[in-house]
Amino acid sequence: MDAQGRGRVENIDPADQWVLNPDTGEYELRLSPSAPQSAVPGPRRRAARAAGRAPAPEAASGSRTTAPDRDAPEVPGPRRRRGVPEEPAPGRRGRRPAKKKSKAKKALLWTGGIMAFVLLGTAGAAYLYLEHLNDNITSVSDDGAGTGGFSKDKAINLLVIGTDKRTGSGNEGYGDSGSVGHADTTILLHVSKDRTNATALSIPRDLIVDVPDCPTEQEDGTSEVIKGTQGVRFNTSLGQDGRTPSCTMRTVTELTGVTPDNFMVADFNAVKTLTTAVDGVEVCLAKDIDDPDSHLKLSEGTHTVQGEQALAFLRTRHSVGFGGDLSRIAIQQQFLGSLMRKLKSNDTLTSPTKMIKLAEAGTKALTVDSQLDSITKLKDLGLELGKLNTKNLTFATVPVVDNPAEKVKATVVLNKATAPTVFQMIKDDVSFTEVKEQAKASKDAAAAAAAARLKGTQSAASEVRVQVMNGGAEAGSAQATLSWLQVEEGVTKSENAGNAPAALSRTTLEYGPEQAAQARKLAAIMGLPGTALKPGESVTNSQGLPTMTLTLGKDFKGAGVSLTAPTTVPNTVDKSTADKVECAK
Repeated sequence: MDAQGRGRVENIDPADQWVLNPDTGEYELRLSPSAPQSAVPGPRRRAARAAGRAPAPEAASGSRTTAPDRDAPEVPGPRRRRGVPEEPAPGRRGRRPAKKKSKAKKALLWTGGIMAFVLLGTAGAAYLYLEHLNDNITSVSDDGAGTGGFSKDKAINLLVIGTDKRTGSGNEGYGDSGSVGHADTTILLHVSKDRTNATALSIPRDLIVDVPDCPTEQEDGTSEVIKGTQGVRFNTSLGQDGRTPSCTMRTVTELTGVTPDNFMVADFNAVKTLTTAVDGVEVCLAKDIDDPDSHLKLSEGTHTVQGEQALAFLRTRHSVGFGGDLSRIAIQQQFLGSLMRKLKSNDTLTSPTKMIKLAEAGTKALTVDSQLDSITKLKDLGLELGKLNTKNLTFATVPVVDNPAEKVKATVVLNKATAPTVFQMIKDDVSFTEVKEQAKASKDAAAAAAAARLKGTQSAASEVRVQVMNGGAEAGSAQATLSWLQVEEGVTKSENAGNAPAALSRTTLEYGPEQAAQARKLAAIMGLPGTALKPGESVTNSQGLPTMTLTLGKDFKGAGVSLTAPTTVPNTVDKSTADKVECAK
C-alpha cells in the first residue's frame, strides 16, 4: 500500500465500517470499495515451513501478488460474504459494534493483559478477524508434556515463558550474546475453575531444580529424548542441549506437581514490539534509577515506557531491591499489573483500529504450543480469562532461600517450609486472596457445609469401625493404612476391603447417619478435610456390623500424611494484586 493510499484509509473511522452479518449474527469489518485494500498474507502451513520455503500468496483480483511486509502492522482486507451490504443500511449506524463490546473487551483485556508481553492482544482482536490472524501464529509441539489443552469447565494452568534470546536488531546490550533462548522469565498462571480468581506464580530463573528426560520433536518430525540433569538452574530447562518449551513444562510439573495445560513464549524483541503496540505502559519508581547494565535511566516518579525503554525496565535488577533476580521479578510483576489497569481504563478496547494494531503485533510475537495453535483456540482462552477481575489476580513468587551450598550466593533453592503449601493451594484451586464475588457465594456455602461435618462429638478410636479400600492410591496403600490405624492409632475395628470398584481423584469417607461421631474421629486421625466426608449409608463388615468405607484416592500421600489442604498463604510469602499501584524501590 503506498503512502497516498494509506492516508485515505486513516481518514476513515473503522467503527463506521462495521456491518451486521445476517448469516452469523455478528458484526464484521467491511472497508469501503473506494478504499485501497491491503494484501492479506496466506497461511503459514507447517509443511511449507518445514521444507524451508514460503507458502504461495493467495490469488487476488489484479496483478499484485507480492507478499506484504510482515514487520509492518496491516489492516486486513475484507472478506465479502454473499448478501452482506458494503455499508450499513440508512438509519442503522447507531448499531455499530462499539456498543456490543463486553465479551470482546474482556477477552482482549485478559489475553492482552495477564502476561503482558506474552499474552498481549491475541484473543480479543481475534474476535474481529480470526482467519487473518491465524497466518501470524507460530507453534511448537508440546511433546505430550501438557494436559492436552485447557478446558472451559476446569481450572486453567498456563505456562508463560519470556526467553533471553535475541531476535531483530537493537538487542546487543541485553543478556548473553550467545544465548540459545533460556527460560529467563517464567510464570505459571493458574485460573480458578469458577473464574473468580487467578494466581500468577513467578519461578526464579536461578532456582536449582532437576530437569527430567524430555522427549522432543525434532525439525524433521522425528523424536529424540533429551537427557535430564539434576541440580541445575531452572532457566536451563529451555534452550540448553536443544530443549524446547515442552521441557520447561515437564520441569514445572516436576517442581510444583501442577501440569500446565498450555504454554506461550516471547523473546526480547517481542517485548519491545508489544509494548509499543499499546502505546506504552506506566511504571512507578520510588527513587532515581541509572542502571548501565540494563540501560535504564529514569527519575523518581511515574513514567510511560515502551519499546527499548520497556525492555530495559523489565530487565533491570542491579538498581532495585537487593540487586538480584528476585528484585527483577518484583519489577516485572509491577509492570504486568500496570498494563492490565491501562487496558481496562483507556480507549484501546473500543477502537477497532487500535485492536487491529495490537492483534497484529501480538500474534506475530508469540510462539504457542501445538494445542493452542489457532485464533479460535486463543479466542476461547481469552474469553475464559476475561471473566476475571484484576483485584482477584494475585502475583506471587515461588518461596526460596539462598543456596546453602554456595559461599558466594548466586542461586536459590526451594523454601521447604512454605513452597509445598503454595504448590498445594494451586493444585487444590485455592485463591491466594479473599474473593468477594457473588459467584463465590455458592462455593463458600458448600465449604461451610463441609466444615460443619467436622464439628461435634467424636467417638473413641476403639469404637471406630471402618473398611479401607484402594481407589487409585499407590499399590499397598490400603494395607499400610490399615496397619497404621490399628497399631499407631488404636482403630482396631478396621479391615482391608481390597480395591474399590472405580478409581477416585480424592480420598472419601462414606458413613451412615448413626456413624457421624465415628467419621469425625477418623477424619481427625487422618487429617481428612470436611469435603472428604460423604454422608450416605453404612455397609456391613465381615462380622455383619455396620461400618464406614474409607476409599484412598489418587491424592492419598501415605499413612499419617494429612489431606487437609491449606487455605491461606504463609505470611512469609510476598504477594500483590493487579489492581494495586506498586512503585519499584
